[in-house]
Amino acid sequence: MESAAAREARGAETPRAPAPPPSPSEPPAAPRACPRLVFRTQLAHGSPTGKIEGFTNVRELYAKIAEAFGIAPTEILFCTLNSHKVDMQKLLGGQIGLEDFIFAHVRGETKEVEVTKTEDALGLTITDNGAGYAFIKRIKEGSIINRIEAVCVGDSIEAINDHSIVGCRHYEVAKMLRELPKSQPFTLRLVQPKRAFDMIGHRSRSSKCPIEARVTSGRETLRLRSGGAATVEEAPSEFEEEASRKVDDLLESYMGIRDPELASTMVETSKKTETAQEFARCLDSVLGEFAFPDEFVVEVWAAIGEAREACG
Repeated sequence: MESAAAREARGAETPRAPAPPPSPSEPPAAPRACPRLVFRTQLAHGSPTGKIEGFTNVRELYAKIAEAFGIAPTEILFCTLNSHKVDMQKLLGGQIGLEDFIFAHVRGETKEVEVTKTEDALGLTITDNGAGYAFIKRIKEGSIINRIEAVCVGDSIEAINDHSIVGCRHYEVAKMLRELPKSQPFTLRLVQPKRAFDMIGHRSRSSKCPIEARVTSGRETLRLRSGGAATVEEAPSEFEEEASRKVDDLLESYMGIRDPELASTMVETSKKTETAQEFARCLDSVLGEFAFPDEFVVEVWAAIGEAREACG
């Protein structure tokens, strides 16, 4: 039986006659239109439903939401999917299910707290919204921060000792907090999300991370990228979800941050490599600004390998 490659090669040797031009009575075929993706959105503390489309990354998404509700994009702290509550398991990351409902959490009250670092770790896990705001994703039970009632999951960290950190990435903020000297008090300026009446009084925290809730609906998702256009992709496979969860756990353990999109990028990078050394070089080229330590990269490679074996 003739192979596809042979047929292709034989076809290349015999040039095809050019297609006849369309007759004047037949109009040229219209170009195929890209699917129009429209998402529903509300402000988490309460608003009418708006519709947004035409965004390719988180900053553009925030701009579209802000335009829909007549607010500044900088008013948006973060977004959750399919829940108006400050639920970090529903946090919008780099993927949105095509049927997901987007809730935008906007700036509420500003507060300042004084903290004395009596231990090496404060008990905070930091993430960011991809548009300049770092915020608290998790508070460890029994930690220093756990004992300060004014500090809540979802609070954006605006300044440390009056030094603004707006525009800093989560890993930079986590590093600043780790490097603060022990036994010396410091001040955190926090901005809490504006809350609806039924959300007032809730203070979410967790010491152990459950498996992150899937934020996809159906089989396809819109993948947002920091560079390049957004793409519609199949929902992550079982291996990709398990590997990303393991990598996200390691990010929290080593760096005090959680970032499902960063974890997903690391898993994608691993697919292009055969060894831990090659993986480390690729990470340096793709994510060099993080300056991951060698032992962390080795653990990530091992965790991805465990996920691959577990998922067959």
